[in-house]
Amino acid sequence: MSRPRIVIVGAGFAGYRTARTLSRLTRHQADITLLNPTDYFLYLPLLPQVAAGILEPRRVTVSLSGSLPRVRLVLGEADGIDLDAHTLRYTGPEGGEGTLPFDRLVLAAGSVNKLLPIPGVAEHAHGFRGLPEALYLRDHVTRQVELAAAARDREECAARCTFVVVGAGYTGTEVAAHGAMYTDAQVRRHPMRTGMRPRWMLLDVAPRVLPEMDERLSVTADRVLRQRGVDVRMGTSVKEATHDGVVLTDGTTVGTRTLVWCVGVRPDPLVESLGLPMESGRLLVDPHLQVPGRPELFACGDVAAVPDLTRPGEFTPMTAQHAWRHGKVCAQNVAASLGIGERRPYRHRDLGFVVDLGGAKAAANPLGLPMSGPAAGAVTRGYHLAAMPGNRVRVAADWVLDAVLPRQAVQLGLVRSWSVPLESASPEVARVPGRPEQRDGDAVPAGGPAGAPGGDTPEQRPDPPGGESAKQQPGGEAAKNQPGGESAKQQSGGESAKNQSGGEPARNQPGGESAKQQPGGEPAKNQPGGEPAKNQLHAPRATGKPRPPGKSDRPGKARKPTRAAGASRSAGPGADPGPEPPENQPAPGPDIAPGPVKRTDGRTAEGDS
Repeated sequence: MSRPRIVIVGAGFAGYRTARTLSRLTRHQADITLLNPTDYFLYLPLLPQVAAGILEPRRVTVSLSGSLPRVRLVLGEADGIDLDAHTLRYTGPEGGEGTLPFDRLVLAAGSVNKLLPIPGVAEHAHGFRGLPEALYLRDHVTRQVELAAAARDREECAARCTFVVVGAGYTGTEVAAHGAMYTDAQVRRHPMRTGMRPRWMLLDVAPRVLPEMDERLSVTADRVLRQRGVDVRMGTSVKEATHDGVVLTDGTTVGTRTLVWCVGVRPDPLVESLGLPMESGRLLVDPHLQVPGRPELFACGDVAAVPDLTRPGEFTPMTAQHAWRHGKVCAQNVAASLGIGERRPYRHRDLGFVVDLGGAKAAANPLGLPMSGPAAGAVTRGYHLAAMPGNRVRVAADWVLDAVLPRQAVQLGLVRSWSVPLESASPEVARVPGRPEQRDGDAVPAGGPAGAPGGDTPEQRPDPPGGESAKQQPGGEAAKNQPGGESAKQQSGGESAKNQSGGEPARNQPGGESAKQQPGGEPAKNQPGGEPAKNQLHAPRATGKPRPPGKSDRPGKARKPTRAAGASRSAGPGADPGPEPPENQPAPGPDIAPGPVKRTDGRTAEGDS
């Protein structure tokens, strides 16, 4: 008799804990497969310390294959689920498609950035949900401080050393706290000529910092932020973003080159395609984390609306603490459905929260006991060391070295701005250089993206702020990253232009000229005849995970809910050795602030937002 097949989608807190517990419970009595875009588990709470140069990136990652015995790892992203046929379709990192059969399916796909229809945000802001975004932010902040120090104009200097963080929740508060310390250390060693200092702003429409947490934590965090010079503005948010600043809801205009979007998250849209009962975008499950009427389907983490048995009528919040506990209970109930052990409902006890504010400062309430100062800092770091499933010694060593040695403020130039667009539903995966990604249902507005003047050629705009170029000519589909977060479905004609011999078409040609069709040419976008973008304020927005290039869709193939019924796309090349660089394209390297920047050698360079 064959062993039962268990497939787990996602290796976040819930998925990783499910796989690890199932591996221990089943012990060769089941075939466990874990589907995830990356080969590591990311410990998200320490991501702000990566952006601040305290921890190296690998310190907050744990190898899946090295830490999950008896679990088969499949790299890829889920495209569609057929519950009746017990199969799951996925796309690998190089565009190959596959199918995974299952007897039990665990959905733990996690969450993605939550976008708001604010003009310019999708082009000029960056999120903070994955390792590529943290690496980009560290490089970008370092670069802006260095450029501000060399700037002769006080206005330009002030804009470059102003950093705006939107969202005063857990992530935004820690990003602002650590970022202020990081830039202050840079300026302390290399003062600016104009005598100015970095300025960090923290915005939120909520009445206080950390609105979802205990008020005593909020007061502590607010006090520490203001002591460090952070401009905390509650009841205020961004009304519009441009390449050289933001307009706030109170009418204030702030010059800046940095906009960090930490407004919140929403469940991964994969679960919407199942057509099962939902609650605020999450899949409804019973207290045993099983979908009613579907004995083979379980869900946990951010994609699951789990009843809170301690508060009847409510659901557990989308936090890492709950996701980690969901994983253990879900694994026990999956094993029980196979005859191993007994079922148990999910019931939790609040252990409190910890917020790392950098240095020796923190805000914590372990077991309901409010703490601040160095004592809270010790509790916070002790909690993280205990909660991490690996790398504890390396993390502790980095903390010791950071306490006695100065930080290395250097630009690595590994992640460009267009590699980490805000609208990406896969923040854990950076975009592939030179090969803009495309999803069905995406297009650009007829006028092009905000801040990208019509007529700019690929040679003039090697790194458009916050986005990528489109893949197709008129009659195809257009690129993402347009105002409002996502873009419209199709341009007129309905046929793809991706497979033009010799390369992909050029973009932004004046007057709607046809594609260059030269080897390595860049794709075209915003050609006449396209339909208006669907992501305007009056229309619903399509969302979903970006698909790697080189992949084909069959007409009518079921995908995530962001895809229109019957939408199709031409197949990309089966084996792509990699794109040739566009004509006159500058060599890859660190990008700089948006807009033309005068250079001493007389040339002009473009930058990112």
